[in-house]
Amino acid sequence: MDLAAVNGGQTSDCGVAHGARLVAFTEAVMANDRERMAGERRILHEALGDEAFVDVVATIAAFNVVDRIADATGIPLDPLMQAMSAEVRAELGLSRFASSANTPE
Repeated sequence: MDLAAVNGGQTSDCGVAHGARLVAFTEAVMANDRERMAGERRILHEALGDEAFVDVVATIAAFNVVDRIADATGIPLDPLMQAMSAEVRAELGLSRFASSANTPE
């Protein structure tokens, strides 16, 4: 799996079934681009079926709300998660986001 896919600009599946479609739909949702979202929603729903599509939408929604709550309250990563995720956070360049200030180096 190519983690760089979450940073946008990927057109391949990056080792995940329907990965390019998942990224395109997620980007449309996060950008609140209703026209693009409608098109990507239709394509992804057709590709995944009802149950998997609902799982995808629920995952996007859950991450969005939990992430915003953590950012708003300034919750840092706990020490164990900070140690376990250091390599992935570095690979994704997550320190470029303002919310990374909540997690000490």
